[in-house]
Amino acid sequence: MSFTTKSYETDVLILGSGISGCGAAIAAKKEGVDVLLVDKGVLESSGNIGGGNDHFMAVLNEAEHDTFEDMRKYYVTPTSGITDTIAYNFYKAMRPCLEVLEESGIELLRNPDGTYVRSAGFGQPGPWWIHINKGYTVKSKIAKYIKNLGIRVVNNFFVTKLLKDGDRIAGCVGFDVLKGDFVTVRCKTAVIAFGLSAQRVSTNSTRKPFNCWYSPYVTGSQIILPLEAGAAVLNLDIADKGTLLPKGYGAPGMNGINNMGGHELNAKGERFMGKYDPNWENCRRRDQIMGTFQEALEGSGPPFYMDMRHFSEEDARHLQYDLMPGDKETYLDYCRARNIDFTKEPLEVEIGERMIGGIIKCDDEQETPIKNLYAASLLATFSCCMGIGWTAGEHAAKRAKTVDMPNLQEKDFEKMHDEIFTHFKETKSENAITYTEFEDAIRQVMDYYVGFNRTEKGMLQALKSMQTIEEYIPRLEAATLRELMRIRESLELFKLVRIYIQACLQRKESGRAMYNRTDYPNFDPAYNKCLITSLDESGVPHFDWTK
Repeated sequence: MSFTTKSYETDVLILGSGISGCGAAIAAKKEGVDVLLVDKGVLESSGNIGGGNDHFMAVLNEAEHDTFEDMRKYYVTPTSGITDTIAYNFYKAMRPCLEVLEESGIELLRNPDGTYVRSAGFGQPGPWWIHINKGYTVKSKIAKYIKNLGIRVVNNFFVTKLLKDGDRIAGCVGFDVLKGDFVTVRCKTAVIAFGLSAQRVSTNSTRKPFNCWYSPYVTGSQIILPLEAGAAVLNLDIADKGTLLPKGYGAPGMNGINNMGGHELNAKGERFMGKYDPNWENCRRRDQIMGTFQEALEGSGPPFYMDMRHFSEEDARHLQYDLMPGDKETYLDYCRARNIDFTKEPLEVEIGERMIGGIIKCDDEQETPIKNLYAASLLATFSCCMGIGWTAGEHAAKRAKTVDMPNLQEKDFEKMHDEIFTHFKETKSENAITYTEFEDAIRQVMDYYVGFNRTEKGMLQALKSMQTIEEYIPRLEAATLRELMRIRESLELFKLVRIYIQACLQRKESGRAMYNRTDYPNFDPAYNKCLITSLDESGVPHFDWTK
């Protein structure tokens, strides 16, 4: 099969069309520069927001504990990697983002006095979470808004490498996952917005890696591509995430249940979260997951439930029929299939799969150590992604107005092309293995050795197992472009998991990440700092600590 080459040039390249990339693209375009937005998926459905969302967080100075200072205290910590300036830039972007949402036709619910309907969540001090009606339409409406602005969009483009001209970003290369074209992009500045956390690194009870909490298509490029280009990553060891899921159904939405007052019950019918956090269920996500995990260890579950029977009929209806389908449109199909009615019986839940990731190290203007490359994915949730993406896009656009177009080393393109398609075989070998077999081995190692409880010996054994898995990489073969895309994702996942395990070995404590080191069970204030991960010239990880 022969493939053609397709080339693009732009002022600002936005890498990833999830909601952080959308925020960056809109802000950059409003600065009056040419913007190119690329993604391996399709704009209308890409990213975690592609499945919908039921809340948008905003600090608006309209209620108690609703100020920037409240927000700063919550987000700016010694281990967050977020500075006062980044937090303030995000705060300033909230109202422009809200304006874009409402201009896009997204319905943010309001009280009779005109204020937004809001509630508190995740242990935050104020009611920052604005309720959204029909949240499953969010991404398609924002996509239409972006296209109406005249932002150029390239769908189905899998980026495999960031390109540099000296110490500055110059563009990227990759391939069209539908046509097989080799694609190159040259840019003055770029924003990395490929997401925050990688899925498919562990499993839930269904053992189906694509039936998961967030988008299963974020698999490591958000970390691996910047690292390989010379950037550094913060908090690879503690940025992992997990959640409660409706039993057997991968969907977001637990924040809505928690912040409206749902009670979590163990198998004994006891409400127990007060043992693990003074905010009970409306606590930081880590405390709810690790508290539920501890209950299971002590024999008080499974099953576990979220109980909404004490809600008013109006609140229960709003939660089940307005908010929950906003995160995943098939939620009500799930409820009908299992005869679930929030007013009549508790909802069975389980601890879902885990996600791992980190944030790209950057300065107060979100510029990474790679000159003219800006980081957008620094915090989770709809508004954090869009708002911090917005500020990255503004900075990238302003810089693009002041710099010339870089040079691309086109003599290296043939080598890059061959590397991309090295696993593509129109006729597979007899000893070929599939990406599913390769990934299943990764998840088996992660679930067994690198779970919610882990030890140094277990993680060292996991690294030995990864060496064995690596030996199978030459046998990965794809007969179709879709299979080639999946293989590329699997290789990203493998690289990320291996570096993640090494990073976790550095922090010898428990109580900060969404796992326990049973060989170091105590919280240690000496680790009130961020782990910095980088690669040396040979690709070996190097670890250091912020001062």
